[in-house]
Amino acid sequence: MPPIKNLECPRCDSTFSAERPQTLCTKCQGALYVRYDLRPLHGLAVRDAAIPQQAACPWSGMWRYHAVLPSVDPVTLGEGWTPMLRSRRHPGIFLKEEGANPTGTFKARGLALAVTMARHYGLKKLVIPSAGNAAGALAAYAAAAGLEAHIFMPQDVPFANYVEAVAYGANVTLVNGLISDCGRMVTERKEKEGWFDISTLKEPFRVEGKKTMGYEIVEQLGWKYPDAVIFPAGGGVGLIGMWKAFAELEELGWVALGQRPKMIAVQSSGCAPVVRAFENKSSATDPWQNAETFAAGLRVPKPYGDYIMLEILRDSAGIAVAVPDDQILDSLKDWARNEGIFLSPEGAAATAAYKNLIARGSLKPEDRVVVFNTGAGLKYTDVTAQAMNITRPGIPG
Repeated sequence: MPPIKNLECPRCDSTFSAERPQTLCTKCQGALYVRYDLRPLHGLAVRDAAIPQQAACPWSGMWRYHAVLPSVDPVTLGEGWTPMLRSRRHPGIFLKEEGANPTGTFKARGLALAVTMARHYGLKKLVIPSAGNAAGALAAYAAAAGLEAHIFMPQDVPFANYVEAVAYGANVTLVNGLISDCGRMVTERKEKEGWFDISTLKEPFRVEGKKTMGYEIVEQLGWKYPDAVIFPAGGGVGLIGMWKAFAELEELGWVALGQRPKMIAVQSSGCAPVVRAFENKSSATDPWQNAETFAAGLRVPKPYGDYIMLEILRDSAGIAVAVPDDQILDSLKDWARNEGIFLSPEGAAATAAYKNLIARGSLKPEDRVVVFNTGAGLKYTDVTAQAMNITRPGIPG
């Protein structure tokens, strides 16, 4: 396994040692990327030796890519290597089912790596603001690692997110506000409390966990790029991680050469700061006022990595798309009743966006498109029931 060469700020090119825990670039406050010396792994033949066969290593999950991850003892619950499902009605759709992860969402990947490195560095107390699913993932992996988890999340998150965090033994604070308010409270208290902040992009290893999605979709498609990737983007780390993976795959020579996929970021019309910035050709977002959507993971008024996301969308000839909540709900019901898949609201935003992009000619039906369902629909039973006006039937006396 190649050693970590350094941590690098892609905004100002400053480098930092990975021998001790790091947060943001001290010069420009940019997010840091992990850089490796990948030269020992160059070439397609080396790929087959570096990646274990799934049959021989059935539970390796995302750690099958250990050759391009930090060389440490992992804290793992079996995350990664999730199914790629072909749609029964749309021949171009490959649905990446991230609800199959531990804790039911793609957040397990990033938090598995972040907690692994926190334990490696000897950290004891971790803190995170969360719109919901990252809270459950941190709580689970902190419990597995024997670390303290301190979580701040909006009081109206899907109930499952609160229940799982409490069940895992995390210290949970419910906030009357949005994830931005939770983040402010973390910032105000973390130094005094001795917490290490593993918020989105404020440490470098959540991106490393999320990048494994990029490796997986390319491997599952025969080491070839899809034509497009549709990803529901709140904080956007999944999008950012996959783009990093594509760059590494090309440097390694592990992917069939070709044009990288169009990266398509999907948000709810009730909270669409990236879409607005993309349409205005801005380099960063302005905070979205009065954010409201039942897709809780998309209710992020100003993502920290907005400038990175916008750069990726433009470099990939991609686009940012907003979908109203009524279309999200319609797509959720459509996929449940016609495909047998209970999407998360965020995943349903992605499938609704695919339908809209086909209708307006931005994608063709024959294009190979990976659409991400970022979480299991069952984690959203309460908010989905409310959106569908479903109440528990009365029990006869």
